[in-house]
Amino acid sequence: MNWDDLRYFLALARGRTLGAAAQKLGVDATTVGRRIERLSALLGTSLFETGPAGHMLTASGEELLRHAEDVERSILSAGSALTGERSRFSGTVRLSLSEGFATWVVAPHLPAFAQSHPEIALEIVTTNGFLNPSKREADLAVMLARPVQGPLLAGKLADYSLGLFASSDYLGNHAPIADVADLGTHRLIGYIPDFIYADELRYLSEVDAGLHPAFSSSSINVQFALTQAGLGVGILPHFIGNQSTTLYPVLPKQVRIKRSFWTVVHRDLSRVSRVRAVMDWLHQLVHAHTLLEGRG
Repeated sequence: MNWDDLRYFLALARGRTLGAAAQKLGVDATTVGRRIERLSALLGTSLFETGPAGHMLTASGEELLRHAEDVERSILSAGSALTGERSRFSGTVRLSLSEGFATWVVAPHLPAFAQSHPEIALEIVTTNGFLNPSKREADLAVMLARPVQGPLLAGKLADYSLGLFASSDYLGNHAPIADVADLGTHRLIGYIPDFIYADELRYLSEVDAGLHPAFSSSSINVQFALTQAGLGVGILPHFIGNQSTTLYPVLPKQVRIKRSFWTVVHRDLSRVSRVRAVMDWLHQLVHAHTLLEGRG
């Protein structure tokens, strides 16, 4: 086995398709496929299995990945020591995030991440529900609850808070809201009950069991837009609501909902350099973000 074989292996493990690996290496896809077949034959084991998400590592592939990245780190470190250049992590990291966190916290800071890690390509997935690291659907996920099973490592990323918000137009044209009981006479904005993918999103019932949304959406960004348009009172994370200049807190002392974000990664990927780089960056980002707890 030589380093050139491992380069092809790493490119496919990170790019997940022969085309993406070929583009990274500057060769054609047939060459990548042929080199991977040769490496598999040399080791006497299958390294990848194909599926809807592309080429996914087998257990043997995961084992080789750890060794290949150790070799890569050694080569990069040697190059850095000899040339004085900073070694760079590289490859693709698929990151599963909630829509609101991705839009309002992560996205504005991506230029700084790209500058620090120019060779890491982030794939940010914000589908309803989270991709599952235990099924290798994502390399890293930021979830609303800590998983209780599976070969996963989870750690708290940050606590955050939510509250009631309404536009100045809505508040000026409707009856005052002095306590939670008054909310029953107002139009509320929230999630579609049938499309709530995590119990942590059942905010209205936590405020009062009898509350139901008059306008609803599976998207927190749409809920924000509806609230800002003056259609009603919405529950928004403070890191969203506090960034608006036209929304005002409603009952801030009476209604303050607490939630947490958790980083979740498959145990086999927890020491992969590019995944660790993204995880470390997320921790740095949220610790510097004053809006998560409604500050700022």
